[in-house]
Amino acid sequence: MLKVTEIFKSVQGESTRAGLPCLFVRLTGCNLRCRWCDTEYSFYGGKSMSLDEIIHALTPHKISLVEITGGEPLLQDEVYELMQALLDRDYTVMLETGGSLSLEHVPAAVIKIVDLKCPGSGEVMQNRYDNLDRLQPHDEVKFVIADRTDYEWSRDTLKKYNIDQKGQVLFSPVYDKLPLKDLTEWVLEDGLPVRVQTQLHKWIWGKDAIGV
Repeated sequence: MLKVTEIFKSVQGESTRAGLPCLFVRLTGCNLRCRWCDTEYSFYGGKSMSLDEIIHALTPHKISLVEITGGEPLLQDEVYELMQALLDRDYTVMLETGGSLSLEHVPAAVIKIVDLKCPGSGEVMQNRYDNLDRLQPHDEVKFVIADRTDYEWSRDTLKKYNIDQKGQVLFSPVYDKLPLKDLTEWVLEDGLPVRVQTQLHKWIWGKDAIGV
């Protein structure tokens, strides 16, 4: 059984697949407490669901892209079975993870979105840099950037670990804190090999909307 906060249909709000119709399975629980977190409601509670119940909830929507998110989905051991079960049913599976837990047992075909924590998050010491060696070309590394200090840390970390050679790199501003224009201008000034992104779902439904 897995503890599930919500299952919903939306468009992918981030990543290189932003804008595509997507099903989301948000699992309950998180080991981090990022200062800018927008999903604190997923830390506690949730509904216990079997793999069959989760898959049954997804099937009617006729959408082949599924993201497993949280909280931190890798806290629940049965998530690996869920990801494999979805792959076996020809879903394209994405995993959004905070980067503090090992990716070792994630099925190879899963598209991993690894959120490296910047200093502004308050959780920078939790990053597992050995995860970068487990990335495949279809995987993505996301930096959520709150200010110039976060940006410079992200730029230096990108170069130190040659992250753009391991997968796609996403630079995303903290919504309502760092203007998208500022981040874009910094990236252009430094000529970084990254994709600037925003949280599309917040522009569509508003920053406080959940389940979309």
